[in-house]
Amino acid sequence: MIDAALSHIASQLNQFLKRSYDSAEDMAVMSNILEQDGTLAAGINNKLVVMLVNVTKETSPARPPQFSGADKTVNAPPPLFMNLYVMVAAHFGNYAESLKFLSNAVSFFQRQPVFDRQSTPDLDKRIDKLVLDIENLNTQDLSSLWGILSGKYLPSVLYRVRMVCFDTNDIVNLDSPITGSRISVK
Repeated sequence: MIDAALSHIASQLNQFLKRSYDSAEDMAVMSNILEQDGTLAAGINNKLVVMLVNVTKETSPARPPQFSGADKTVNAPPPLFMNLYVMVAAHFGNYAESLKFLSNAVSFFQRQPVFDRQSTPDLDKRIDKLVLDIENLNTQDLSSLWGILSGKYLPSVLYRVRMVCFDTNDIVNLDSPITGSRISVK
């Protein structure tokens, strides 16, 4: 589901940029900056790169789902709510172009910070909604993050994508209510 969430965000940004610049070429891609061997990832030149930089568990308490019917109670494990930390980095040869495209990305996500099936019907059916919030990093944290990503800073913005829900829809047990008692006395 993480791949579906990230892919949807990159796709929506890409569609916006293609319309804005009347271009058939992709302008936003879901990718790393570097391949595992340390070489530059293919297909990211002159693009906005949308990449996952961290995943955390949402800390707000969740109760196990329990559904009651006329004759059964269904107990299921609680859904797992995740926060995805998604970086949008401008990988352009020209610094001014990097800033222009990054500004357009920020503007797009400012106008549409929530993706749900109503605003984007092609959202994966396992995802209820994605909510994007800009995440502030101090200089030290930013330096550490870019050290991990590639060592070379690119103009970028970090978003926390809230409430990505993992729900297995597994039923743990079905309980039948006690409808009466039978006592035998001898």
